[in-house]
Amino acid sequence: MDFQQKEHYDFNDLVEIVRVLRAPGGCPWDRAQTHESIRSNFIEETYEAIEAIDNGDKSLLKEELGDVLLQVALHTEMEREQGVFDMNDVCDDICKKLIIRHPHVFGDLSAANVNEALSNWDAVKMKTKAQTTYTEAMQSVSRALPSLMRAEKIQRKAAKVGFEWDDVGGALEKLDEECGELKAAAVNGSESERHEELGDVLFSVVNVARYLGVDSERALYDSCDKFINRFSMVEKLAQERGIDMKSASLEELDALWDEVKIKQN
Repeated sequence: MDFQQKEHYDFNDLVEIVRVLRAPGGCPWDRAQTHESIRSNFIEETYEAIEAIDNGDKSLLKEELGDVLLQVALHTEMEREQGVFDMNDVCDDICKKLIIRHPHVFGDLSAANVNEALSNWDAVKMKTKAQTTYTEAMQSVSRALPSLMRAEKIQRKAAKVGFEWDDVGGALEKLDEECGELKAAAVNGSESERHEELGDVLFSVVNVARYLGVDSERALYDSCDKFINRFSMVEKLAQERGIDMKSASLEELDALWDEVKIKQN
């Protein structure tokens, strides 16, 4: 293996190590991978980097960002092997994109605040992607995003042309309307109708969150943690009182839940 080991490595070394791993005589596992086979790895590594950010763990963040870079290097190497593009092409593309989409920095436009900077970005993005309608801009939002995040991005694009309520009151009324339709579908609707109405409720919830300035994805994330924490206290309380949770009634468990809730508040 023609590779010189060092005390300190840089980005170029990462690219070279990945080439060695996928070259003849390299690692059988790395050589066998395709874009599709490691697609979930990319998602997993990205979420682990986000978790490090959430926890304020800088050491772990450094490690997880390295794992994300490894995924970038692997996918790029696969294309280099086919003669499609290499890491320099990837870097060239993102550099050009950043320069083009920041005309207030690299051009003759101005941006006095964040909103003006975002407006410049959106205008250039639509132009470079040959988007002539706001529908096309919505369609460009990745379908692979978490659905709550995708819904918010779509709603923000609609809001830019005035397609939104005057205030959160309108959004809340729409949520009530959708909840009513879901209740009706739950009783008399078909499976597809229940599916559709539940989706409408979730979409409306995201819209309410947007008006409130709340990140719906993060809000649900935090609610999951809160539920687990509260459930653990309910379970502990049940054990202390000799209550078998599996055989206990919902009323008994709900009473424990309310007791824990009061203590936490």
